Order: sequence, then structure tokens, then C-alpha cells
Amino acid sequence: MKRFGVILGAAMILAACSTGAPEPAPPPPPETPVAPPAIALPKPPEPEKDQCGLKDAQTFVGKNRTALPAPVDPSRWRVACTTCPVTMDYRPDRLNILFNPDTGVVQQVKCG
Repeated sequence: MKRFGVILGAAMILAACSTGAPEPAPPPPPETPVAPPAIALPKPPEPEKDQCGLKDAQTFVGKNRTALPAPVDPSRWRVACTTCPVTMDYRPDRLNILFNPDTGVVQQVKCG
């Protein structure tokens, strides 16, 4: 009987240890970062058409302004010296022909 008491006591001690608070579960593994959704980029703009005739007007560069066809249409062409004041309005269909005020030689042609 003494043996039975010792076994019973040991069983009670083991039972008391096992009925304590349960061990906490291990923490979940860290989540893998997720990339944000892809953003659709806008299409690159198509090359602008030569609205002012710039490609053909390149032939005027290096020539005297007196070689320009006359009469000049002021609604489509602006002929001015490189140091002359001009309006800053931008018109993609207008051709600007800029010449050196001392020599009269065309130095630059551009749209605007």
C-alpha cells in the first residue's frame, strides 16, 4: 500500500504539472512582403508632325534673309533678328526665322 501511495503521489504531482497553463504556441513565421500592384504607364507621346514646316525651312539657315520667299505670310511665319523682342506666345504651326541683325544671315529656324 505504501508503494501505491508513492505511485499515486507521483501521479498527482505529474498531473498537477500537466494541468498548468499551456505553453504558448510559437509565433507565426513573418509574412513575405507583397509587391504593390503594377501601375500602367502612359504611352509615350507620338512624335509631333511638322506643323510649321521646320524640316523644309532648315535650308534657310546660313543664307541671307533676303533669300527668303516674299511675301511672307505673317500668320504662319515670324522673321525677326536674334536680339529683337518678340511675343512669347507659343504656336506650334508658326515658323520662327531668326537672323543676325548685323549680317542678315539666318542663324536659326524653329517652330513656335
